[in-house]
Amino acid sequence: MVQAPLGKTGLRVSPIGFGAFKIGRNQNIKYPQDYALPSGQEVARLLDGLLELGVNLIDTAPAYGVSEERIGAALRGRRRDEYVLATKVGERFAEGKSSYDFSGPAVRQSVEESLRKLRTEAVDLLFIHSDGRDVEIQTQTDIVPTLLELKKAGKTRGIGLSGKTAEGAQMALAWADAIAVEYHLEEQRCGAVMAEAARQGVGVVVKKGLASGHLDAQKAVEFVLGNAAVGSLLVGTLNLEHMRQNIAAAEKARGV
Repeated sequence: MVQAPLGKTGLRVSPIGFGAFKIGRNQNIKYPQDYALPSGQEVARLLDGLLELGVNLIDTAPAYGVSEERIGAALRGRRRDEYVLATKVGERFAEGKSSYDFSGPAVRQSVEESLRKLRTEAVDLLFIHSDGRDVEIQTQTDIVPTLLELKKAGKTRGIGLSGKTAEGAQMALAWADAIAVEYHLEEQRCGAVMAEAARQGVGVVVKKGLASGHLDAQKAVEFVLGNAAVGSLLVGTLNLEHMRQNIAAAEKARGV
């Protein structure tokens, strides 16, 4: 796949990225079918296969169960310069439910734990994992200045918001290097802010572009990547053949 700049982050990303939820968590899911978690060896083969296919954006989070540990164990720092690694702060998942803490101390602790699990000195992107209170999180906690401090300290190359509202994404344009938004055939409320982000040089990552597996994959991929504002579409899969099909749809949408 042809990589392209993600806004002004200095990062180049593939149009299809890997959403690493399924390698670490299968509880409280929104996917139409249940699935078993892959073994460590299966995760290693999957990640190596994705990199060979040209998928270079890997998106994870503490809330994705053991996803971070699986990535760290599978890659062990290998090929680190070949992929763009994104994780999040603010949400944790334990004993079958999520908890949220957007305070500075909790965020700093979360980042250190993520770096240890991922076996890396820094991530490339660090997103706020919003619980839906996008505006309140940005205005009533110290998370934004904390992220700016972490970026200055070299813990991450870029920072941003993985939110749930267009209002929150719009507010984040004032400080974020990238935003992650839900956008697909049946959800287009973030269309205007995505276009504004692109104009300002803020990278746009689309999550849930296949509506958690409820949309036809080819049509969904072509729709999302037909929008020039989109830097990368995150797709969660445990099947390399499915990813090959998504890549073919991506290349068709981008005229490659």
